[in-house]
Amino acid sequence: MSRSITLTLKIWRQTGPEAPGRFETHRIGPISTDLSFLEMLDVLNEELTLAGKTPVAFDHDCREGICGMCGAVVNGEPHGPQPATTLCQLHLRHFKDRQTIVIEPFRARAFPIVRDLVVDRTSLDAILISGGYISVNTGGAPEANSIPVPAARAEQALDAAQCIGCGACVAACPNAAAMLFAAAKVSHLALLPQGEPERTSRVRTMVAAMDGAGFGNCTNVGACAAACPKQISLANIARLNREFLRAALAPEDGG
Repeated sequence: MSRSITLTLKIWRQTGPEAPGRFETHRIGPISTDLSFLEMLDVLNEELTLAGKTPVAFDHDCREGICGMCGAVVNGEPHGPQPATTLCQLHLRHFKDRQTIVIEPFRARAFPIVRDLVVDRTSLDAILISGGYISVNTGGAPEANSIPVPAARAEQALDAAQCIGCGACVAACPNAAAMLFAAAKVSHLALLPQGEPERTSRVRTMVAAMDGAGFGNCTNVGACAAACPKQISLANIARLNREFLRAALAPEDGG
């Protein structure tokens, strides 16, 4: 049932990467609990604009939990309190009337703040570009059943492929590690025969890109998997470690 609530928002404001940041307090409501979290920010920004003030900058695109663009830390939790939910799919019905909500950007050295809640996550793109591809022949598509893949293995690959690259795993990790993201990308292709040609070079280059971007080291805390809106399993990190060991023992041009 729809209801209305009033909220106190403490939002991180920062005009640029080098500018000092601060929390800014706003009271909003009564506002319908049918609204999503980002729709609430839209309402706040309309009020700020009408008052001649600068609206809050935040990332968004599809607002359907698919693109991975949105993201902020809500009361200390990336994407907020609901498990397996992106920020754009989080609704106000999960908050209480007169509750205070602290909203801040993802915090990581590899995610420099651009403005307010917007961070630069191109470091994740660099990891993906370094090795997240396969070699395929151009031309007609091959017959779907020409390369048999066991059902269980295909399911594992598809589970890993669900990663949307939002960066919540990095924000949740006390070391700001990107291991769950990299592991999902490595696992997705390592589990499929199409990923075999670059199997060895892929894990080497992606781990090197991850280290070069300034992400921290994984210490198996598990906060990354708990925060992941797509519930990417920690088993993928174990698989990445096995792939990395395999690559270390393989020839440079091996598969």
